[in-house]
Parts: sequence; structure tokens; C-alpha cells
Amino acid sequence: MADEHALYQRILLEHSRRPRNFREMNDADLTAEGHNPLCGDKLRVYLKMDGEVISEAMFQGSGCAIFKAAASMMTAALEGKTRREACALSETFCNMIDSEPGDPVDIKRLGELVALAGVREYPVRRRCATLPWHTLRAAFETHGRTRSTA
Repeated sequence: MADEHALYQRILLEHSRRPRNFREMNDADLTAEGHNPLCGDKLRVYLKMDGEVISEAMFQGSGCAIFKAAASMMTAALEGKTRREACALSETFCNMIDSEPGDPVDIKRLGELVALAGVREYPVRRRCATLPWHTLRAAFETHGRTRSTA
């Protein structure tokens, strides 16, 4: 278990220090803004769609290490997924974060996102991990119009 915890820590540090897909997308098909007033996290999610498939996912923003790692990991996990698959993954991820520490997690479905399971132990930080996913859903719901999750 200690080795697993160390691996998850390395994954989180890597994504927070060198976030993937951290840039603006000028030709995005869908965008949304998110804000976590408790921690100060702010982001904009950008999606390029090929029909119902996410061909590119990017984000820009500022905030805590948990937020940055979660947004980075989310954008990496989304590429190539359909809108429906992305929404299902979002639900699975948010359910994991909102569950009790020690509850089982769907490692097969979540993959590397499981590294954020430790956030469950800190209820005040849960919003930091789920903000990117709530913002993703806002992008889908607005059909290209910018919407804020604040």
C-alpha cells in the first residue's frame, strides 16, 4: 500500500508541476469557465469535437496543486472519448471523490485518475478535484456558449 501511495503522489506531483494540455484553444467548439470560491481555483475548459468525439481537450487557469493535477489528468483522459463516455467518466470520478475514504474505486474505469482518491480524506478539497469535471459538464450543457460554474 505504501508503494501504491508513493506512485499516486508522483502522478499528482507530475501533473500539478507540468500539467498536460495547459493552453488556450482559439478554435474550441465548446468552452466553459469554472470557479471554486473556497480555494480560489479558476479555469476555462476547451473542447474540440469531431462529431460526438472529443478530439482535443485543453484547459487554462490557476489554483491549487490538486486542482491543476485534476484538470491535467481530466484533459488527458478525455481525448478520443465520446460525449457520453466523458459524462459517464465524469460521474464515476465525482462519485469516487464524494465517497468515503476506504470505499472501493473502479480502477479499471478510472485508470490514472484513481491517484486523486486520497482527496476523499479532505472534504474541503473535494471541490478542487471535481471543479474541472463540473466545468466539463457545463461545456456540454451550454452547446458552445460560455457558462460559469461559480
